[in-house]
Amino acid sequence: MNLYIRYFDKETLVKTVDEAIDFLASINEIDMNPLLEADIREYAQSDVFYPKRYKVHPRVYFIIIKTDAETMQDFKDKKAVHPTEANAHAAKQTPALVRLQEVNEGWYEGIVDFKRVLMVPGTGKFEYRDTQFVARVKAFSGMECYERIIDYLRDRVDSRSQFPSPKGKNFKFRFLGKTK
Repeated sequence: MNLYIRYFDKETLVKTVDEAIDFLASINEIDMNPLLEADIREYAQSDVFYPKRYKVHPRVYFIIIKTDAETMQDFKDKKAVHPTEANAHAAKQTPALVRLQEVNEGWYEGIVDFKRVLMVPGTGKFEYRDTQFVARVKAFSGMECYERIIDYLRDRVDSRSQFPSPKGKNFKFRFLGKTK
């Protein structure tokens, strides 16, 4: 496992932690101390593959990235990107927009989390409250399920209420079954 290190326009790809520490020690702005050296060694030996950044001054950092790249050009071309479990899982999932548009006539259960405007009884002022609304509707797709729920809510809540996008995390749906 190699380490890519960058501090502004100074960058390198090293094969050992000692080379990384030597490179960082050669930069005047970076105060290489035993704590920083120990933390870099711990990061290099850990199973963590996400980039790590270290603070040099307020709003000034250097980064270290673990990579399988053998040369700087391989690293720049992203030929040795280490796949994370989250990225692999996301690639297997169907994009939300595709799932929303799939035509499958039947019953859907839709869950919408939205900001509802309600009056506070003691003060007479209005406030936004997080509200969850669950409904079962007959529809042709997840998108039509969303549209039917939002149409229903628009007629029954304050017009200042805020509804989420169907593509976001605040709308979920599942297909319950075919209609008879």
